[in-house]
Amino acid sequence: MNLNIALLPGDGIGPEVLAQAVKCLQAIEETFNHQFIYREAQVGAIAIDRKGKPLPDSTLKLCQEADAVLFGAIGDPKYDNNPNAKVRPEQGLLELRKQLGLFANIRPVKVFPALIKNSPLKPEIISGTDFMIYRELTGGIYFGEKHLNEEGTVASDLCEYSEKEISRIAHLAFKAAKNRRNKLTLVDKANVLESSRLWRKVVTKIGESYPEVSLDYMFVDNAAMQIILNPKQFDVILTENMFGDIISDEGSVIGGSIGLLASASVGEESAMFEPIHGSYPQAKGLDIANPVASILSAAMLLEHFGLFEEAMAVREAVDKSLKKGIVTPDLDAKSQYGTHQVGDFIAENIVDIEDDFNMNDENIDLGKSTII
Repeated sequence: MNLNIALLPGDGIGPEVLAQAVKCLQAIEETFNHQFIYREAQVGAIAIDRKGKPLPDSTLKLCQEADAVLFGAIGDPKYDNNPNAKVRPEQGLLELRKQLGLFANIRPVKVFPALIKNSPLKPEIISGTDFMIYRELTGGIYFGEKHLNEEGTVASDLCEYSEKEISRIAHLAFKAAKNRRNKLTLVDKANVLESSRLWRKVVTKIGESYPEVSLDYMFVDNAAMQIILNPKQFDVILTENMFGDIISDEGSVIGGSIGLLASASVGEESAMFEPIHGSYPQAKGLDIANPVASILSAAMLLEHFGLFEEAMAVREAVDKSLKKGIVTPDLDAKSQYGTHQVGDFIAENIVDIEDDFNMNDENIDLGKSTII
């Protein structure tokens, strides 16, 4: 398969972790005889500094022409700490989602057995956790009309949704549930918000077309609690933009590190793949950032194009790194491995699954061949 992939490293640790994802994609090319073409562009704070805007026209054009976008991270403290800033890096990401029509954000939350000890929750609570969050991405309060009075003392943000916006992501979530454990949970605030009541009405109606899927409802405050108390009860979670932003970040701590969670943002014609962690500027250039989320985002990219065996090869290589303890310091404070070393190990251990029986476990180490 030939794919044109736009690379947007962005800010902070974005370039470092993205580089490891590209290593793994290059290993996939070599192992499975594919050809991927990579083109890089600027977005976020670095784009503001160099081009004067967080999403330059050239970057948008590159993404529109690409088969997929692989994203690093976005954000910079000089903007975070300045409430009066008129232009912010995050505006580039929001605009990119809007221009590409990326209406559905998909975030898997799965606990790796080798890392159960890293979670702040008890092993018996999180063991076996495996659910997906489908977050609407281009509507709601983030994109609604915003107002600030002349005195700067009263502000408002409009949360608005249409039946069409709800329907298109609901169908994706129901289809995902059909391929998993046939359970979908709608997270809303229908006891207070009119927009949530519309969500419940539309999703309930659509649910009639998926009789094999069990549909239940949960208010967002209860959902936030239940994700901690009993995360295994969830299969597919469907929710609106802001609620999804919050609970997906909450879900990330279940596995022990936000550096483990990947995501896909998809539309009718475009798709973007990115780790859910931020730019982590304190770690920039220190070679300590966890590249696993970025690498697993690349695996989601492969899966999006039907390359399921290739995606599994990436995930199995990640599993090997976790089991062997070849991880960054966020997962093991005593680790001597850096971002690039972890990326190298995972890339070097990507093999055709049919040839996996030829793996020599004693040779699985950094810089050593893993195929006899």
